[in-house]
Amino acid sequence: MHSGKVIAISNQKGGVGKTTTTFNLGVALAKQGKKVLLIDNDPQGDLTTYMGWFEGDFEYSQVDILKGFITGEMFNPEKAILHHEEQVDLIPSNMDLANIENNLNQVYSREECIKKSIAGLRNKYDYIIIDCMPSLSMLTINALTAADSVITPVQCQYLAAKGMTNIIRSINKVRRDANKDIKFDGILLTLVDNRTNLSKQIKEIIEKNYGSMLNIYKTEIPLAVKTAESSAYGKSIFEYAKNSKVAQSYYEFAKEVIESGKERNKHEPSQTR
Repeated sequence: MHSGKVIAISNQKGGVGKTTTTFNLGVALAKQGKKVLLIDNDPQGDLTTYMGWFEGDFEYSQVDILKGFITGEMFNPEKAILHHEEQVDLIPSNMDLANIENNLNQVYSREECIKKSIAGLRNKYDYIIIDCMPSLSMLTINALTAADSVITPVQCQYLAAKGMTNIIRSINKVRRDANKDIKFDGILLTLVDNRTNLSKQIKEIIEKNYGSMLNIYKTEIPLAVKTAESSAYGKSIFEYAKNSKVAQSYYEFAKEVIESGKERNKHEPSQTR
């Protein structure tokens, strides 16, 4: 029986590597024998495109699943699942999801639509990973309400470090209002350029200010051109550049995710006002 841990990949700042992390973490977990479903919960549909699907390539999506809740005509989410050649599954998304979000506000228990829609999928997967949009929208609140835990990719730059308090506030708000059991699994440092002093300084700032409150993963994802190139080919970094440092880092990160799941929740964010 699969345990079906649901992880939201979330940060309200864009360009930090959320989508790249969702896909490559998913493939890395699959390579370690886990059954993985990815959910594109962003109207931009970047995860869907990254994995090689475009508008017209699929009949059903996250849009149909949420529309079922709004209309009361329940939609079987398994009909929307696509199977990627790298052994991960995907529920895709497109721009119509933005219209759905506007309609969610009219639904009773509107923050629980995703939670209820994936309830029947939990026992079919070891991990369900949700790629969130870069804002605390109703779609993101839905993802955080559905999730057992959150992983936050943080880019090594000053503005990203500054935004950490907002991330903690958001998770505490969701914990208070919608999902008291949500855990903060940790911060993943991304786009790390170890050749620069700036990256080192940012790491020190994050560790100094948040290391006692939050788990900061040992693995860091290095800055690499190959990561951006892989997204143009609908392939993970493992398929595109399997011997690269990025591929090695995501593989190690997946091992950390598996391990941290075993010893769950040593580190919890303190309540931030």
